[in-house]
Amino acid sequence: MLKKDLIKTTEKFVKERLKGADPGHDFFHIQRVRNNAKLINEKEHANSLIIDLASLLHDVGDRKIIKQECDDYSIARNFLLASKIDRKTADAVMFVIENMSFSKTLNSKVKNAPKELYVVQDADRMDAIGAIGIARTFAFGGSLNRPMYDPRKQAQKIHNSKNYKKMESSTFHHFEEKLFLLKNLMNTKTAKNIAVHRHKFMKSYLEEFLAEWYGKR
Repeated sequence: MLKKDLIKTTEKFVKERLKGADPGHDFFHIQRVRNNAKLINEKEHANSLIIDLASLLHDVGDRKIIKQECDDYSIARNFLLASKIDRKTADAVMFVIENMSFSKTLNSKVKNAPKELYVVQDADRMDAIGAIGIARTFAFGGSLNRPMYDPRKQAQKIHNSKNYKKMESSTFHHFEEKLFLLKNLMNTKTAKNIAVHRHKFMKSYLEEFLAEWYGKR
């Protein structure tokens, strides 16, 4: 299959799989991650096909999408094998998908990882911070009927992927629990530079949030 046809087929598959997904994990999210990845890869010069396929497919088996306790990577792998691309490319794409999530990096960081992983991982994390990150976080919290903010709760410490998946606090506390950590977890220079601005924006927003919550302005 030609690269152009493969990408079109993949886009169609992903759109179908993400129908009904929450606004933070829909196909618009996929498009933003692809755009971020292309921007980052202008400097990294990694394999563009692997990056594009991984960006497209990274959420099709996500536990939040399939409503299961664990991710199902077989969905993406079976699609790739059915597309009859070479096994080496399929394995490279799956390596990115299987190792890019925040919860996976809690237990250990992949050593000597290919550039493609760092590019797509950073691209996905960039969409979790800044103005878009704020919107996504409150949208997802709302889908779970999670309170925007509960002064009786405190941000929890993430120790490993198991306790991360079971944490229950408010959407506001999720910023301290996870999103404020992402700036220092970026891999590429491009993502690190962009993350500084987006991180400051989130900090400023939450300061305003608390001021308004307590009627200070």
